[in-house]
Amino acid sequence: MTTIEERQPEQHVFEADVSRLLHMMVHSVYSDKDVFLRELISNAADACEKLRYESVSAPELSDGTQPVILVTLNEEAPTLVIEDNGIGMSRDEMIDALGTIARSGTKAFIERLEAAKTGEKTELIGQFGVGFYSSFMVADQVDVISRPAGQDEAWKWSSDGKGSYQVAAIDLAEAPARGTRVVLHLMEDAKKYANKWTVEKIIRDQSGHVPVPIHLVEKEGAEPSQVSDGAALWIKQKSEISKEDYNDFYRSVSGHYDEPLANVHFHAEGRHEYTTLAFIPGSQPFDLFDPDRQGRMKLYVKRVFITDEAELLPRYLRFVRGIVDTSDLPLNISREMIQDSPVLAAIKKGITSRILSALEKMAESEVETFSKVWDLFGAILKEGIYDDFERRSLLLKLARFRSTVSGEATRSLTDYLTAMQEGQSAIYYISGSSLDQLKSSPQLEGFRAKGIEVLLLTDGVDSFWPTNVADFEGRPFKSVTQGLADLNAVSSKGGADEAGWQASPEVGAFIDFARSALGEEVADVRISDRLTESAVCLVASEDGPDRQLEKLLQSAGRLQTAPKPILEINAQSERVKSIASIDDPAFREDAAWLLLDEARILDGDKPVNPRAFADRQARLFEFAVGQGN
Repeated sequence: MTTIEERQPEQHVFEADVSRLLHMMVHSVYSDKDVFLRELISNAADACEKLRYESVSAPELSDGTQPVILVTLNEEAPTLVIEDNGIGMSRDEMIDALGTIARSGTKAFIERLEAAKTGEKTELIGQFGVGFYSSFMVADQVDVISRPAGQDEAWKWSSDGKGSYQVAAIDLAEAPARGTRVVLHLMEDAKKYANKWTVEKIIRDQSGHVPVPIHLVEKEGAEPSQVSDGAALWIKQKSEISKEDYNDFYRSVSGHYDEPLANVHFHAEGRHEYTTLAFIPGSQPFDLFDPDRQGRMKLYVKRVFITDEAELLPRYLRFVRGIVDTSDLPLNISREMIQDSPVLAAIKKGITSRILSALEKMAESEVETFSKVWDLFGAILKEGIYDDFERRSLLLKLARFRSTVSGEATRSLTDYLTAMQEGQSAIYYISGSSLDQLKSSPQLEGFRAKGIEVLLLTDGVDSFWPTNVADFEGRPFKSVTQGLADLNAVSSKGGADEAGWQASPEVGAFIDFARSALGEEVADVRISDRLTESAVCLVASEDGPDRQLEKLLQSAGRLQTAPKPILEINAQSERVKSIASIDDPAFREDAAWLLLDEARILDGDKPVNPRAFADRQARLFEFAVGQGN
């Protein structure tokens, strides 16, 4: 009878170019080396789960011990060992499982990756194929020792991943009582993976919620410490989770030390099955307004961490932190495949709708909390008004604004509609960079006189979204710095009426003179129906961008030729009347240009020609002094 010692190891040559496969895997499937540990732990968890399943019909396979994954470190060797007490592998299973890539060949492997991209459930990881071979990113020798459940033989698989592997029977004393032990002989530049703090952090970050407890042994002979209890918080019933549990998990997943303002925790079933636990932070992330900033939702597949760079939410919800766990994606899916996955697109749609619904409910029943959310993240949420047509109506309902009547508070568009004046047909707004500057804008005067509320928009996106939105509940948005104010139809609340916007013959003649004198510097000079106190203001034409958007587009080089503004003159201004009464062409021309520069200054700009402005002002002073003498 041949003993184990007499058996020679079987030498197997890989049938495919393993080096090429590894190169493709490292550069196309995996983005960093840390992922190898996640893959090996995932394999170990799968083996434990498979034993639990098989034990239902064959109880003799299990000896009653609880499933566990043991990670053992040896910095001196250096080695990293991942051991499980799962189903284990026989000789044939070991050759098949650990030779999947080699046996299937490069072409077949690429075809399966392409299949995964189109949504097909290609569980490569479950075959100890791609995931297992990620070991060779950090190890120059890998040994796999396994004893199948219910069998009295054990086998050892060894390879350097370069072209061949060996399989040999070993004594049971050298093998686990049941399950598989993977020994990684670490490369020189991968010694950090034998360090306790490095490995423990990777496990907590990437595999802390696999369904099997994970224990860590700092060195051989030391007592193991539990790193993960095998219970994912998000799969528990809400009634079993305390506020402190939620807060602790939020801090671990977000890296913040504040308390979340709210969480959205739900399990979706139907066409796609997934669990979501999302948090709305209690403070702004430092890089919230970074144009390159991505979301911070973590994607798990079957409680195994995949990536934190998947686009699980639209950009206007990039402040949300949390996790999504699904069983509808393959564990080895690459980041490139993730972005093209129709499954993930459907999940993204579902999560977005649930978070916005939670915000809608909060706005109705938890007004104070929602006010905090809006103060922190309203500027980001308004980006969705601009580019998310499907949810635009809901986002408009959620939006809160400062206005000419709100004081320090904010108001919703529903509040605005309720307070609209008789005869008012539009929702009026003015946009700019400063709230104080907007409040003092001369364009607001006629609206205040009529008692018409005007939204004061100071966020960057406020210059863009109103032009992209047709209306809110049938009422169009209209900038008070664009086109005719058209206030005659609105019932007067403060004395401003159509008669107040009529010009005397002298003022009418001066306006005609100013139109000629200013020439192509302005598109037109006309009597204002929006000014009640200031002498002048600038407005944009009806069919172009409003004044603020015009400035932004011009500064960004998006306007080849800057549109000419319209100069509006207050026909009831005593200063304008005095100017109009002086029949001196030189004086009138200087006055017309000075009124234009005054309007520019009120609009937050500078005179186009400071020297000419100073000269005209000096001549006007001289004229006034001469008139006084």
